Amino acid sequence: MITKGIRGAITVENNSVEALREATLVLLQGMIAKNAVTSDKISHVIFTTTNDLNAEFPAKFARLELGWDNVAMMCFHELDVPNSLAMCLRVLIVVNCENDFVPQFVYLKGASVLR
Repeated sequence: MITKGIRGAITVENNSVEALREATLVLLQGMIAKNAVTSDKISHVIFTTTNDLNAEFPAKFARLELGWDNVAMMCFHELDVPNSLAMCLRVLIVVNCENDFVPQFVYLKGASVLR
């Protein structure tokens, strides 16, 4: 068994708890469904937001609404690069998997320009 990362990103409508909650859950559920991952296979999750998103910690929604109580999660701000995509939440889910697992990345809404 090895570990591999599944990347994903989504733009958020506004800097509110509800908008961040909705975007976080849509993105995580999409990443999990597209990759057929169960929470017991998740090693850890890293969330980043652009500096304009600070209403809440995205990991909170994964814990409370997806039941990821035993998953190690951290939240950070993305590097503030001039002219980069604003209002963006990025996620890296690191999973324990077999060698032949091929991660399927998920980029939603305005974040689709990142791929």
